Amino acid sequence: MKIRQIKNTIPLLIAISLFLVQCKKDESVSSSDKKNNPITDILGSDDKKEEEKKEDERPNVPDVVIPRKDFGYFPWVYKNTDSVSQKNKKEFTGKTLYTILALNRLDKANIGAADTLVVPAKIEEDFLRYSPFPGHVTSLENVKKFVFFSYPIQGFGVYEYGNLIKWGPTSMGKKATPTKKGLMFANWKKEVAISTVSDEWKLRWNVNVANFDGIGWHQYAMPGYPASHSCLRMLEEDAKWMYTWVDTWILNKGGQTARAKGTPLIVYGDYPWGKRRPWKKLLDSPEANNISEDEMNKIIEPQLAEIMKEQENRDVVIQQVEQEKKAKADSLLANKNQEATTIN
Repeated sequence: MKIRQIKNTIPLLIAISLFLVQCKKDESVSSSDKKNNPITDILGSDDKKEEEKKEDERPNVPDVVIPRKDFGYFPWVYKNTDSVSQKNKKEFTGKTLYTILALNRLDKANIGAADTLVVPAKIEEDFLRYSPFPGHVTSLENVKKFVFFSYPIQGFGVYEYGNLIKWGPTSMGKKATPTKKGLMFANWKKEVAISTVSDEWKLRWNVNVANFDGIGWHQYAMPGYPASHSCLRMLEEDAKWMYTWVDTWILNKGGQTARAKGTPLIVYGDYPWGKRRPWKKLLDSPEANNISEDEMNKIIEPQLAEIMKEQENRDVVIQQVEQEKKAKADSLLANKNQEATTIN
């Protein structure tokens, strides 16, 4: 498409606020850089060839990009020093940058490895507008807090009483070290935990969800694909928010056994290894990654009895703990009063 051919349509395009960007990939990128693309470095040789072939089949970006519905191709050269890249770095900050990173399952440190990103035509103020998870799940209406992790789309949804209050991207276990699936509960948390795999790995805002397996959600590198050693990685702002929101276990005296469990979560589904990354399908349809309420209900309902049992037990334990604290305080006060009477 030539600019002069759409001269008469430019005012209309501006009026409806389409996100129009066109830039060229820096010619200085070497073939070795392409071979070291972290998007394909976890795939087998045959899968790599197929993935690289698909990347090469991207259509040429026209002079004016008209996104399909809500999303469009965006040739990304953020790591380069050309004028377009520098302009991107200045303009794509704050909520805009977070949205772009989250939709592409990347963090800022890894954004330079991507040459094409999915970018909304318009950055919405409410990030929940981009959620692939349903806004309400009836099976969770009596559940105080719940987290759902989807392996296929590498995303998590946070619910309170059945209502979605937050969602975000995740990088779960790679093919060789998959994340444990099924129902789990939050155990302990620590602002900075040291990984049991390597003491060089510092896990910020870590919330353990499988104590004996050493699995937790926390901040760590988000390279745009499942890359962890079974943990559930998050962007730092998400991990920090989740750290303050989550309920952890309550231990018995001595700290050897759990008296009550923490926030429930379910990890579900299978990642399409070697195939097109699911979020790139947003280019074809904004609903490509959506999970329906019916699907969520079918996944949750078999686990609902255990979730409610643990929630009710937690409520009882919390009441017991409050009563124990009050009894202890009353006992201390009575002892002080007795001591004061004896002295007088």
